[in-house]
Amino acid sequence: MSEALSGAWRPLGAAAALAASYVLGQAAPAAEAPAGAARLYVSDEWGGDVVIVDPQQARVVARIAVGKRPRGIVISPERTRLYVALTGSPAAGPGVDESKLPPPDHRYDGIGVIDLKSQRLIDTYPSGIDPETFALSHDGKVLYVSNEDSGQLSALDIGKGSLRITVPVGTEPEGVAVSPDNRIVYVTCETSNAVYVVDARSMKVLAQIPTQKRPRAIYLAHRVHRGYVTDEFSAALTVWDTQDYQVVKTIELGDPKVVRPMGIASPDGGRRLYVTTGRFGALLEVDPESGRIVRSIDKVGVRPWGVALSPDGSTAYTANGPGGDVSIVDLKSGRVRTRVKVGGSPWGVVLAVPAP
Repeated sequence: MSEALSGAWRPLGAAAALAASYVLGQAAPAAEAPAGAARLYVSDEWGGDVVIVDPQQARVVARIAVGKRPRGIVISPERTRLYVALTGSPAAGPGVDESKLPPPDHRYDGIGVIDLKSQRLIDTYPSGIDPETFALSHDGKVLYVSNEDSGQLSALDIGKGSLRITVPVGTEPEGVAVSPDNRIVYVTCETSNAVYVVDARSMKVLAQIPTQKRPRAIYLAHRVHRGYVTDEFSAALTVWDTQDYQVVKTIELGDPKVVRPMGIASPDGGRRLYVTTGRFGALLEVDPESGRIVRSIDKVGVRPWGVALSPDGSTAYTANGPGGDVSIVDLKSGRVRTRVKVGGSPWGVVLAVPAP
């Protein structure tokens, strides 16, 4: 789909007006973060908020109402803005008869923009249909959005606040990652069981990398030419070479009937991987080189989904979906330090730390 679509998506008056009314009328007062304080930002899919958590005090300090079904959440490179994916499409998990759901209202689709200093929603950018997750280019200039319902990938110009282009990929795109040189965009397509490789300049599909069943999130290693994707329905990680886009191996993570990998992160460029497991309730530490599970940190929460790590790799934070809380996990001891009740259904989590 070409630039012609961009103009049709720019006026998001309904989404912006709804979110603004929430911010002015219902949001909790913003709590100014002390100098040097870290903050967790959690997208609450059911509540329509971004919840701000003080990880040191393990408490909620503010809520920012943003609109419908916030899911994917990313912080800008300069740590001044937060972006969150919003959608007017109704929730529909695997096996749900979508014909019985209310119709989607695409007026509410967009990327919410939060100013972190004022802790307020300041804009809603066009995103294409039903944005779920996205990734920023490393220079912070372009945002690449997976459009789940329409099977497309959109490129959003941050400076202009408008879409550059929207292109077709596979069915039900979700996880997105950008190569370190900003030349390649990877997007998982759940129903197609593939990672689509897209040239960031031409926005042409260069290759399709086969995965196991229902690929979700992506991690790109910094020290070796490897990409990793969580395969939810196969309880596996697909590993591929980022130079030739060939699958290197598959790492099995357990029984596919109970282990449902989703979120993935690494504190050290890919030497260790931490993977959330959904209904299995555990956080797995994986050695990607040997392909083995180093340890399973059990009873992290009810369906841990999104995951973030502290810069020093000592702590993990998981968004626990139906449990309505965020877990703070001590990775040295392998134990949950505490759970912070945030309400609703936490989907994604990012950690913002002060610049050194």
